[in-house]
Amino acid sequence: MNEIRLHWDRRTTAPEISALLDALAVDYPISDAGDGVKLEFVKAPEAGVSRVSRGAGAVRIEYGCLSAAARGVGTALSKLESDEKMTFTTYGIMLDASRNGVMTVEHFKKWLRQLALLGYNMAMLYTEDTYKLPDEPYFGYMRGAYTFEELREIDDYAASLGIEMIGCIQTLGHMEQILKWGIPYNDETDTARVLNVGEEKTYTLIDKIIEFWSRAFRSRRIHIGMDETHDLGRGKFLDKHGYVNGFELFNRHLAKVNAICAEHGLSPMIWSDMYFRLGNDRQEYYDLNTNIPQPVRDAIPENVQLVYWDYYHDDYNFYRDFIKLHQELKRPLALGSGVWTWSKLWYDHTITKATIVPGLKACRDTGVTDVFFTMWGDDGAFCVWDSALAGLAYAADVSYGCPEDDARTGARFAAVSHGDYAAHILAGGLDVHGDKFPDWDAIPAYRLFWDDPVCGIAWNCHKIMDKNFDSRVIAAYAAIIDGLKNKLDSDGCADLRHPYLIAQAITEKLKFRRAMLAAYAAKDKPALAALAADIPAIVKLYEQIAESFRDVWNSTFKPFGFEVLQIRNAGQIERWRELERKLLDYSTGKLAAIAELDEKLDSDVAGLAPWTKGVMTAMSTL
Repeated sequence: MNEIRLHWDRRTTAPEISALLDALAVDYPISDAGDGVKLEFVKAPEAGVSRVSRGAGAVRIEYGCLSAAARGVGTALSKLESDEKMTFTTYGIMLDASRNGVMTVEHFKKWLRQLALLGYNMAMLYTEDTYKLPDEPYFGYMRGAYTFEELREIDDYAASLGIEMIGCIQTLGHMEQILKWGIPYNDETDTARVLNVGEEKTYTLIDKIIEFWSRAFRSRRIHIGMDETHDLGRGKFLDKHGYVNGFELFNRHLAKVNAICAEHGLSPMIWSDMYFRLGNDRQEYYDLNTNIPQPVRDAIPENVQLVYWDYYHDDYNFYRDFIKLHQELKRPLALGSGVWTWSKLWYDHTITKATIVPGLKACRDTGVTDVFFTMWGDDGAFCVWDSALAGLAYAADVSYGCPEDDARTGARFAAVSHGDYAAHILAGGLDVHGDKFPDWDAIPAYRLFWDDPVCGIAWNCHKIMDKNFDSRVIAAYAAIIDGLKNKLDSDGCADLRHPYLIAQAITEKLKFRRAMLAAYAAKDKPALAALAADIPAIVKLYEQIAESFRDVWNSTFKPFGFEVLQIRNAGQIERWRELERKLLDYSTGKLAAIAELDEKLDSDVAGLAPWTKGVMTAMSTL
């Protein structure tokens, strides 16, 4: 697509629009000089309006708010016209910065520019401990933590783009990165990951945390977390005080933290799951029959916004009904949906599309006005984060009410993120899905890529669930390899060579194991010796990918945390070399058998629950 050049007249443009355009001019062909197509801005009476029309030598942008104006500029850069209205008041993202990958300030600024052009108006950085809390040296130690000055810089920059930065932290559970240090936080510890409710030092620490964030960001909203505290009150609290009902403990703590927020002028939101989990014996979140007693409902502070997180359902009726259960609590409500990056080597469009479309429709139909998209980094943030920008472009179009049109979304993605939309979606096929949802029998690429080449736990488990799984994966990857081979150096958003190499490596790995097991079963030692000779080429491919991981990480994140992936990749390479030794020793008679290849599962896991299957195959990466 030929690039369009835009310019504006600073003298006749509102100062906030000029500041926006100055920030965008870093990456985009926009200037206040006199060449190119002229931008004309007209304020609209309705906040969500973003209307773009093209005339002779000019583009007219009608906008209701700064984020709508930025969306209009993105439309102009895409050479499109539009008549859109955002029905959500808050429309944003939450980026995980607590699973080893802490995005650099400069790279996040690049993201903010793209988010603005897509029309987003809010962003969160999920930081459990990855911020430098004064007088608390273990906060963010060796974790790439943000300094106060970095957070202020991010906040100022986001504000110039019409984006509200909201602190997103934890004040109850998910505190294991701090509590693991032991003695310094002995009194604040209930269990290995949950703070000790009722202890004075707990609230002294939380007050320090809240005060820090009240100064870091200009927003008067803050996300204080409090999700997945399944063992609340079951550790030191239980030893000291005896059993106290989970609802009582949770609300008691929330009341105290809410009061601390009020002292610092902040209005909190929390993840809603514990109210619904505690209401049923199995602590399941998505139980439509869960029972939240009326006294518990009444004790939830009226100002606290509940965030219903759901990245898993493709059923509009479920979203609608679960939203209504939340609305019965009579508290402010937001939806946290997901642009899928976690447990992925590349953004997964299949799950994202299946889940966000019904979720957003249910929000519109039930009057929920605040939504955001989470991007988690479970197990080491090994996804190529920039690949998710394709998902954010898609989600933005859905949220602005655009009819589904890959060509139109692709044009916007190319202009805003400099990427090939179709190639990004194709690369997302590294995770092989079935034709139903939820797809519990999906084949995640990371499990195969890091499956131990000697033990083959993921191979064994997937073979029991589907004896032809390897053929399915190889066929799917052939299409990815063929579709990407001519686009490896042309994408300006994310490195397409990375998924291309991964598809090749997993393909070779599956073919190798298939041949190895057949030869071993036949006791064909010459064939096994020949296979051993193929291993150095596979090792070389894994070495290339290890370097690719390094390049991707260094272009995106602070250096801390990469050691986990580097050790994981180095371990994989060494295990390939160990397999080479074993095959040669067996083929020459030095080894009577290869015990790992003789090992069989005694039970039939085909009948196990989906989550159990997932746990078993995930073990292959440990």
